[in-house]
Amino acid sequence: MWGLWTLLFLPTILLLILFGSPSRGVRMLSRIWLRGVFFMLRHIVRLDHVEQGHNNIPNFPCIMISNHQSPWETLAFILCFPDVAIISKKELLRIPIFGWFVKHYPMILIDRGTGSKALRQMINDSRVALDGGRPILIFPEGTRKSVSDRVKFKRGIEFLYSELNVAVLPVAVNSGVFWGPGKAFKRNGTITMSFLPPILPGLSTFEFKRQAEGLLQEEKERLGSRSVAKIKTG
Repeated sequence: MWGLWTLLFLPTILLLILFGSPSRGVRMLSRIWLRGVFFMLRHIVRLDHVEQGHNNIPNFPCIMISNHQSPWETLAFILCFPDVAIISKKELLRIPIFGWFVKHYPMILIDRGTGSKALRQMINDSRVALDGGRPILIFPEGTRKSVSDRVKFKRGIEFLYSELNVAVLPVAVNSGVFWGPGKAFKRNGTITMSFLPPILPGLSTFEFKRQAEGLLQEEKERLGSRSVAKIKTG
């Protein structure tokens, strides 16, 4: 169903390409596509979600950081924040259709093999996005992790924090309980997306990293244990 739903959008994608792939059109099309995806998840898989802590979301562009357990949170962030600029690896451009999407949305694409050059590019592109009123999203763990893995950041997020001098919004998810890395099937239930109090600029990079990892780890454990308990009792 997911594949058929995506194929229905090919004529519109071709039309957008003909008109130069405008970012506004790409974002509008992706929101329509995502609403269909979440409709199918809710009614076919019976996998729904709830959001907590909306009052913690700043009313100005910020950096959002999230633990990463499945493809679900990437889709959810785009649906919740239509203008979000996600920091992703440049290899995604090779994927048919999806590569066109990330290029023209546009996302912040980095070549991880270029070391400090990639870090500088990430900071510069993030600054441009923030100046344009777009929030930034990064999964600082670098890749999807299992529910049992501790939250441990890869190098990079602390430099974004210190260089961009904006608030950082931690967001915890428990999607891996229902749709985890390496799992062939999705489990029905309710994913929770929890927005935590923002971390304000001004901390040392060490203190920021320590605080951010601790907040995400604590909330991840709380959401995960609660979900597992519900599954066992259900």
